Amino acid sequence: MRENSEIQPISPVPTHLDLVIRAERIIGTTGETGGSIGVRDGRIVAIEPLDSILTAKTIVELAADEVLLPGVVDAHVHVNDPGRTEWEGFPSATKAAAAGGVTTIIDMPLNSIPPTCDLAALEVKRKTAQGRVHVDVGFWAGAIPGNLADLRQLQDAGVFGFKCFLLHSGVDEFPALDATQLELVMREIRLFDGLLIVHAEDAHSIEHAPIPQGDKYSGFLRSRPRGAENLAVAQVIELARWTGARVHILHVSSSDALPMIASARRDGVRITAETCPHYLSFAAEEIPDGATQFKCCPPIRESGNRELLWEGLRDGTIDMVVSDHSPSTADLKCFDTGDFARAWGGISSLQLGLSAVWTEARLRGFSLVDVARWMSRAPAEHAGLRRKGAIEVGYDADFCVFAPDDAFVVDVHRLHHKNAVTPYAARPLAGAVRGTWLRGNRIDIDNEPQGRLLARGEV
Repeated sequence: MRENSEIQPISPVPTHLDLVIRAERIIGTTGETGGSIGVRDGRIVAIEPLDSILTAKTIVELAADEVLLPGVVDAHVHVNDPGRTEWEGFPSATKAAAAGGVTTIIDMPLNSIPPTCDLAALEVKRKTAQGRVHVDVGFWAGAIPGNLADLRQLQDAGVFGFKCFLLHSGVDEFPALDATQLELVMREIRLFDGLLIVHAEDAHSIEHAPIPQGDKYSGFLRSRPRGAENLAVAQVIELARWTGARVHILHVSSSDALPMIASARRDGVRITAETCPHYLSFAAEEIPDGATQFKCCPPIRESGNRELLWEGLRDGTIDMVVSDHSPSTADLKCFDTGDFARAWGGISSLQLGLSAVWTEARLRGFSLVDVARWMSRAPAEHAGLRRKGAIEVGYDADFCVFAPDDAFVVDVHRLHHKNAVTPYAARPLAGAVRGTWLRGNRIDIDNEPQGRLLARGEV
């Protein structure tokens, strides 16, 4: 990537540009092509052939081995700020995001304290984040017992939707909904066409599953059976069918759920689904004893299941890939005992998601066009971010400069996550992020943060 700040020869149209990026490979919405991107006031205002003469204050020419991608939109991130900032925080999370080609994140309503379940908590969250984010940040709110009357107010205040659990969330301050409460929430949000995003595991099924004990991953896997996920997905589908609510299944790990989701969609149920890099990268059979850095809920399943998730992406049943970045301090992972029952369940991967997905996708015949659809455009559309997730005229000039053939081995000490705990440690990955641009400005995480706080309806 070469930058030239000298004024170039004047082109008749368009003029007065702030930035021009020229690249032999640009991933657009219709495929891959070469071209020149013109940017003014943070927006894309021109997409011209590579040999077009465009003038700007700054000209950037990508190297032959670099590809211009739309900035990644990660719609599933636990920043844990305020309240559990020893786990993560807005400065560290957004530095990691920028280093990984992510230009927009949407923060989950838990594991911060207070959880984002009413207007006062949302205001605390925004004040905590203001002026401390290196990428653009939006917020999900929570749907919990007792806050039904808060949902419309939160929607009007600009949250992007509402998250709920159907079993214990892992933190007591964010309780789960039972079946009756879930239906009431769906009927409420249907009145204003809100979006409900669901952690779909059935509490009763897990209560009757074997209790995990010790350092065997196989024991932990039996404690979170795919049947629990399948049953919960079926319940969400039927309630969405009855109520007409828009619903989204978070972090799909069970491939058994995919035919149900596809069938519901054909029936007109308004349902979308996501999966995560760890479900696409790892396999239960390969997880060593005591390796609690791999623990997450729902769990990483068998290799055959992993391949069926890839087929779900191929046929469109799974719409998107997001990180579910859920970090913690190292002591909560119980590395001293390797006890899967006691260890915190969550995987830290925000900085590595793009490379992790590309590493596995290319082995299965997918292209960067596919990856950009799953990780940029689809999450943006899911959240209603109308100017994010694509390289199109009128969109924010959010870019990732990506070298797809540049391999590296993950060094946890080079990650910007607050805690250097991840199952990707020492894993070879393909595809390096060489630069991230937010609204036409290259992000420098060593300088003052330039990210903005986003509200639904404004973007």
